[in-house]
Amino acid sequence: MGAAAMTMPARSPAAPAGAEIAIAHASKVFGTGDRAVVALQDVSASVPEGQFVCLLGPSGCGKSTLLNAIAGFTPLTEGAIRMGGRPVTEPGPDRGMVFQEYALFPWMTVEQNVRFGLDIKGVRRGEAEAVVARITETLGLTDFRARFPKDLSGGMRQRVAIARILALDPPVMLMDEPFGALDALTRRTLQDELLRIWSEFAKTIVFVTHSIEEAIYLADRILVMTYRPGRLKRDIAVTLPRPRDSASAEFNALKRELGGLVMEEQERFTKAELTGTAVD
Repeated sequence: MGAAAMTMPARSPAAPAGAEIAIAHASKVFGTGDRAVVALQDVSASVPEGQFVCLLGPSGCGKSTLLNAIAGFTPLTEGAIRMGGRPVTEPGPDRGMVFQEYALFPWMTVEQNVRFGLDIKGVRRGEAEAVVARITETLGLTDFRARFPKDLSGGMRQRVAIARILALDPPVMLMDEPFGALDALTRRTLQDELLRIWSEFAKTIVFVTHSIEEAIYLADRILVMTYRPGRLKRDIAVTLPRPRDSASAEFNALKRELGGLVMEEQERFTKAELTGTAVD
């Protein structure tokens, strides 16, 4: 099934509620004294339930720090993050994280990797196997269930990582450049696959990327971050209809606008690297 059949997802009655994310005056400082690094400064934003949001910006702008704070891996220095009105203080089953490095267990088969979280939760074997069968079929992994990660391509490994999260069915998926290491063709294929999953499973997705084109292709909204300290530079709604044509005039107009915003921050980054000083 391709991207052409996608529509904006509406949460099904069975889907978990409380998937909206509220970020209020989030700041994060690593280290102390002269070695202190302000990674995030006074970031406020909200992500409604079912929305696909991309965090975009150059290296050092705090995208991954903010994502890890939403995941509960990185405590904030100031401010707060809430999920469904509840404060985020630690990782939880309402948020699933997909990393660029796949994070699969090499000694486990595809089936065992996908089932791992269900086993940890104590889900009955028959029920867990039924979930794994459904998810692996959805992601085209049925014929690979007995394979080990070393036998799979990078794209297939990332499918397995996504399948493991989907098996646990969290309302929120957090994705840290999950397609960054893939070739262009595989990357586009998995982008379409992710959009299909988002539509079918009605997830809230926060997705970190360096790629302007990827952000436009995927997102409902793009949050552009400044170079360190990471602040929210622009919050841009992407209203282009899906499936999106990267050759269209509208797509390229937005690409030029975003390119200008990101290049401003890249220049700040370059100046800071050359001078060894912080840039306001």
